[in-house]
Amino acid sequence: MTDLPRRHQRAKGSPAVRHGRLPRRRVASSVAKLLAGVVAVALVSTVSVAAYAVWDVSRSVKTGVKLVALPGHSALPQDIPNVGAIEGGVNLLLTGTDSRSGLGGIYELPEEQDASSGAGNNDVTMLLHIAQDHKSMMVVSFPRDMMVEIPDCPAPNGDGTVYGSDNAQFNTALSRGGLACAVLTVEQLTGVQIPFAATVNFAGVSAMSKAVGGVTVCLASPVVDEHTNPPLDLPAGNRTLVGDEALSFLRSRYGVGDGSDLGRISNQQVFLSALARKIVSGGVLANPVQLYALAKAAVANVTPSESLRNPTTLVEIALAVKDTGLQNMVFLQYPTVGDPDNVNRVVPSYAAEAVNEALVKDQPVKLTGSTGRAAEDPTATATPAPTDTGSPPPSTDTATPPPSGAAPTPTPTGTGAVELPDTVTGQTAAQQTCTKGNN
Repeated sequence: MTDLPRRHQRAKGSPAVRHGRLPRRRVASSVAKLLAGVVAVALVSTVSVAAYAVWDVSRSVKTGVKLVALPGHSALPQDIPNVGAIEGGVNLLLTGTDSRSGLGGIYELPEEQDASSGAGNNDVTMLLHIAQDHKSMMVVSFPRDMMVEIPDCPAPNGDGTVYGSDNAQFNTALSRGGLACAVLTVEQLTGVQIPFAATVNFAGVSAMSKAVGGVTVCLASPVVDEHTNPPLDLPAGNRTLVGDEALSFLRSRYGVGDGSDLGRISNQQVFLSALARKIVSGGVLANPVQLYALAKAAVANVTPSESLRNPTTLVEIALAVKDTGLQNMVFLQYPTVGDPDNVNRVVPSYAAEAVNEALVKDQPVKLTGSTGRAAEDPTATATPAPTDTGSPPPSTDTATPPPSGAAPTPTPTGTGAVELPDTVTGQTAAQQTCTKGNN
C-alpha cells in the first residue's frame, strides 16, 4: 500500500511508454499526436469499406455446387445465414496510438522511438454512434488535452488493476490501461455503453489515401507548416492530398486554424467529410480496385476489440449506415472550455451535458454553432454583427452549470432532431467546408 493519492499511484501492469521531444524541424509536438486522419479513414473504411468489401465478395459468388459427405462422415453444412444490418444502435470507439513500436521504416529511427514507444497515447479519439433506427449517425471527437477522471481499469496484461485518477489528461487512458481503459473513460464521461472499439496506428495513412486516389479538400487560405514531415506549403484552393502529403495535412497543428489541437480537430473534420463524400458518392464503392485496396490498407493498421474480430459484425455495422445519408452524418467536437488551473489544458464545458444527453437518449442532433477553429462553410450566411449595448456580451459557455442548476436540454426542432447549444462545433458529411490556414 501507499499513502500517495490514487491519481499519483503507478499503474500496476501497465506497459512501458516512452515519450520524448523530437527536433522542431521534424514534427515538434505534433508528431507525438495520433493522426485523426487515420481514424477518419478507419471510421469510413474499416466500418464501411472493409465491411462492404466482405459483403460484396459474398454476394458476388456464383451458385455453389452441393457437396456430399462420405458414408460415416458428418453431413456437410450447406446453408450460410443471410447477413443484414445489425439490429439496434451501435457505439464504436476508435482510438489512435502515437506509438512507433513495430511500424518499421523511418519509425525505427532512434529519435522516433524516443518520441513514443510501447502502448502510446490515444491522441485522437472518436466515438461513432449509430442510432437505433439507423437514420442518423454521430461522430464525436474528444480533445486530447481535456482533463477528465479516468476510472480504475483492468491491466492490459491481465495482472491486476490499473488505478485511475481524479484528474488526468484524456489522452493518457490508452497508455495507462490499453483500449479497454480508453473505452471505460469515454463511457464514464458520456454515460453510454460502448461494446465495440479499435486502436489504429498511423503507419498506413499514406497507403489508404493512395487507395482512394487521394482526397480533395478545399483550402480557404494557404496552409504552411514546417513542423510536419514532409513540410506543408499548400496554396489556397482545392487540393487533392495523397500519401505523405495527406499524412502531414492530418498531423498539422501549427499550419491550421489558431495553431491549437482544437483547431486541428476541425481541420480533420474537413478531411473526414470529404473522404466520406468520396466513398459514398464519389464512386469508391463502385470501384473494386480502390475498394479492396482501401480495405486491405485499413485492416492492416487496426487492432480491433474481440467484439469486432468477426468480419460479419463489420458487415452488419456497415449495412446499418448504408441508407443514413450524408446530411444525417454529424461530426462534432466534444465541447470544452479552458482549464482554470492550466492554460494549456481544457475541461468539459456545460454544453457537454447536452451532447451526453443526446447520445444516451439516442436522439438525432442538429448543429447550430460554427464549423470550428480551422474550418469554414463558404455557403453559410454571415451572422449580423451584434448591436453595441455598451456592455460586454454574456458568456455563452462555462465549465460548470449556471446558478439555476438546470441541465442544458437539446432543443427539439420539430423534425425529430434536437438542436445542440451553439457552442458545440462541427459539421455534417454533406457540408463541403474549407480549411483555414494559420496565417
